[in-house]
Amino acid sequence: MSELDQGSIAPQFDLPRDGGGNVSLASLTGKKVVLYFYPKDNTSGCTTEAIDFTALAGEFTKADAVIIGLSPDSVKAHDKFIAKHELGVILASDEDKSVLEAYGVWKEKSMYGRKYMGVERSTFIIDGNGKIARVWRKVKVPGHAQAVLETVKSL
Repeated sequence: MSELDQGSIAPQFDLPRDGGGNVSLASLTGKKVVLYFYPKDNTSGCTTEAIDFTALAGEFTKADAVIIGLSPDSVKAHDKFIAKHELGVILASDEDKSVLEAYGVWKEKSMYGRKYMGVERSTFIIDGNGKIARVWRKVKVPGHAQAVLETVKSL
C-alpha cells in the first residue's frame, strides 16, 4: 500500500470510542479532524501527548477541529486513561488494527534488538472534505500539539 500523504483521501473509519458509542470520519464531514495515532494508554509519551492535546482542546474547538486519539487499546483501557488523567479528547479503539494499517502507522519497530509490530506515533489533519491536509510521522511529543494547533488554525 502506498503511504498516505497530503492530498490523499483519508480512509474512512467507524470505531468504538471512550464512554461507549462510536466515532466515525463520515459523521465529522465539514469539520477538521486531528487524528493522532499513539502506541499505548498510560505510557509516558502517550500520556504527555494526550494531556497536551487536552490542554489545547478549547483552541482546537475554536478552530472548528475535533481531536481523536487512536490506539489498539480497548475502550475499557481508554476509559481508565481518561479518568486517571482527566483527558478531554476522544479516544478511539482499533483492536483489530484495521484503521492503523489503512493509515500506514502499524509498523515493524525495534527495541533492544528485538523486532515487533507497533504503532508509529503519527498525526493526520483531515479537512472538512475528507482529504488529508497535513501528516506528521515519527512524532516527537514535546511541542507537537502546539504545532498541530498552529497548522489547524492556518487551514
